Amino acid sequence: MALRQVARHLSGLSHVYPQGLFVPLGLRAITSTSGAQLAEPQLAQAEEPAGAGLPRWERELGAVRTDWTRQEIMEVYQTSFIDLVHKAAIVHRMYNDPSMVQRCTLLSIKTGGCPETCNYCSQSSSWSKETGLKAEKLMGLDEVYEAALRARESGSTRFCMGAAWRGPSQVGERQWDRVLTMVKQIRGLGMEVCTTLGMLTPEQAKELREAGLTAYNHNLDTSPEYYDKITSSRKYEDRLDTLENVRLAGISVCAGGIIGLGEGESDRVGLIHQLATLPAHPESVPINRLVAVKGTPFEGHEAPSGLDLVRCIAVSRIVMPRTVVRLSAGRLDLTIADQALAFMAGANSIFDGDKLLTTKNNDRDVDAAMFATLGLSSRPAFMPYASGNESSRAFESSEPLPPMSPAMSAGPGSQQGAKEAKAASGCCGGGCS
Repeated sequence: MALRQVARHLSGLSHVYPQGLFVPLGLRAITSTSGAQLAEPQLAQAEEPAGAGLPRWERELGAVRTDWTRQEIMEVYQTSFIDLVHKAAIVHRMYNDPSMVQRCTLLSIKTGGCPETCNYCSQSSSWSKETGLKAEKLMGLDEVYEAALRARESGSTRFCMGAAWRGPSQVGERQWDRVLTMVKQIRGLGMEVCTTLGMLTPEQAKELREAGLTAYNHNLDTSPEYYDKITSSRKYEDRLDTLENVRLAGISVCAGGIIGLGEGESDRVGLIHQLATLPAHPESVPINRLVAVKGTPFEGHEAPSGLDLVRCIAVSRIVMPRTVVRLSAGRLDLTIADQALAFMAGANSIFDGDKLLTTKNNDRDVDAAMFATLGLSSRPAFMPYASGNESSRAFESSEPLPPMSPAMSAGPGSQQGAKEAKAASGCCGGGCS
């Protein structure tokens, strides 16, 4: 059969994917005989309905669900790598522009002296002597505002601030009010604003919402079963309570985890299952690859491979189709090919800048070159978040923005180098707050 005849014969055949996607069928097998120079195609049989015999997650690929079972997610996780990335890419394109990736900046506004005992984090006061990290005061308004301006000028559209606190309840009212003012000022720049400040009460979440906060980051880190290997200073339920307080306040939830903590596959599946069965999927799920910090209890942990990271991103994309999956800590030693696979599998956000808290991060020029090579574009601020809460939409504070000080109005001063050095300090980037 000539190739044109084969093409005409196959043109009417297709495989129907959920959500109305149609993918042409290829050839099932190629056979040859000693008397034939051209292979004859063996066409796939079409007697059974499309999807017959497939597990639910494949039949309903791309459906938004919060009733995932752990066994289902384990089946997704154990799918062969190429097939997993392919399926994740299909889902990613149902809800997202695959060429658009958001650039975010993370700043430690209060470094060190944290009373928590996260074994991966350099900011804990429990091993500050071993890490050599000294506790610092909460940064000033002008310092943070300048850092946000620089981030915006460099192309970031979301500005994230982290404080090494157990929660705002441990600090005085003046410090809390300063953080609320920081949120208002940065929101006034037209940027999305995210904070990670530890555990929140319902009232504190409400105050952040009123200040104009876009999203609140509070990572679950790992599975409930493995959590006591990560920290002894809080319970998993404490994390879930804060996420609920954030959600009920109308703030978008940003919650993810870290791989490379010594966990097994079942723990990675357990983390994703916990996120995928929240009352609503998080707006954002950061997937962090551990950057082991010298002096911490986890300093000897080996970083997982780039393919391990891509697998977790692909699974997250399949089970949380509309969520922004953020490729977070641990990018520095990944190749462009590793990151390209991550974007193909569903990642659509990075943290840029040469520092990610205490650890080195990919230089902005390097990321710009990667974007050009891969044909990526930057996601603008407040582009609709399908899984976001009301705060992820354009938000106008009910109060006027606080005025800048005379020094701030005059522009960056001679202390900029010191300020940038301070802005670079913090934790491992895994997200302990």
